[in-house]
Amino acid sequence: MEKNGKKMTANEICSIALFMALVCVSTLFFKIPIPLGYAHLGNGFIFLAAIFLGNPGGMLCAGIGSALADMLGGWYAWILPTLVIKCLMGFFVSAIACDKEGNAKIFCGKTYLALAVGTVEMVLGYFIAGALLEGNLAAGAAQIPGLLGEDILGIILFFVLGVALEKAGVKRLMRGKA
Repeated sequence: MEKNGKKMTANEICSIALFMALVCVSTLFFKIPIPLGYAHLGNGFIFLAAIFLGNPGGMLCAGIGSALADMLGGWYAWILPTLVIKCLMGFFVSAIACDKEGNAKIFCGKTYLALAVGTVEMVLGYFIAGALLEGNLAAGAAQIPGLLGEDILGIILFFVLGVALEKAGVKRLMRGKA
């Protein structure tokens, strides 16, 4: 696998796998029911993966980790929509927040913008998917408040864990620079 034209290190590949698992587990086991599904803490780990790993790692963690949670949780109709929606979410957050080398700061304007764009993309994506799967716009719209709440929780988790992990030097370790 390559990133920016270079082969990924073992640390980077293991970090992607670890974040995929964190996204999956935090999505599966911390559920709050909302119309057509559930809110969860997985988005916080998606945001962390996107900021700490950049692309393609952030995108892969978001899409595959979330789709695995749908598969393991029995939400089979949502696996493909989730894969697409969350891959795009991870991609946009990384693409906006990270510089050419894949670096981003937890507290900066680009990160705030990236989180906002990721939230809008995710809510819009699930609105469309819900409307298509259920056959009406009202069903898709019924999810919006819960999805916004889900992302607010994810953003809070992102800032709390992100600051702690950044101070601990985890980002450098994941990239094999520590």
